[in-house]
This record gives sequence, structure tokens and C-alpha cells, in this order.
Amino acid sequence: QVQLVESGGGLVQAGGSLRLSCAASGLPFSSYAMGWFRQAPGKEREFVAHLSRSGRSTEYAESVKGRFTISRDSGKNTGYLQMNSLKPEDTAVYYCAADPWYPSRSVTSYSYWGQGTQVTVSS
Repeated sequence: QVQLVESGGGLVQAGGSLRLSCAASGLPFSSYAMGWFRQAPGKEREFVAHLSRSGRSTEYAESVKGRFTISRDSGKNTGYLQMNSLKPEDTAVYYCAADPWYPSRSVTSYSYWGQGTQVTVSS
């Protein structure tokens, strides 16, 4: 049974940092493309970042480029999203996702999802 479990969310002041983790079980994370998405109240889930299966290719939403970094530790079977210089508009529930094929900006492209972790950035 595949399971993705996010952690690391919380309340932080604007300008602060958080590191989200996504612990995977039931699949070898090193062989999967990984994505991070977020959903703010009343809005659709949106793409944040993705990492290719090889780990050599990354892509970011324009709104987070230069502030967020996606990575993966294959030995721990865990993915990460390092978030720096946080802004109030980053407030959302953050979800990690995995797919055995290609990374994508599309929500519908991912086979597996975590339950989400809340990130709240105060001004």
C-alpha cells in the first residue's frame, strides 16, 4: 500500500522559513517523479514544484522561484520542500505527490497524494 505523509507545516512570520517533508512508503521514491502542490481556501490546487525521477531536473512555479527548493533523500525515501522568504500569500495546505513516470504541473498527472500539511504565514 502506497502512502505519502507530509509534515513540517506550521505558523511562521513573513520572511521566515519552513522545510516540509514527504515520507513515502510502499514505493521507491527514487524511481518516482515528485511534485509539491498547494491549495489556499477557496482556490484550486496549484503547482508549486516538481522533481524528475532522476533527480536532475526541477521546475518551479514563478511565484516561488528563487525562494523554494525541492529535493529528495533516496536513502530515507523522503522528499522535501525548503521554503525561504515566506510571504502571507504562501499560506495554504501543501501536498506532495508521486508518479512513476513524468513530472508535471498538472494535478491530474499524479497517481499518489499525501493528506497535506498546513502552512500559515503571518504578516
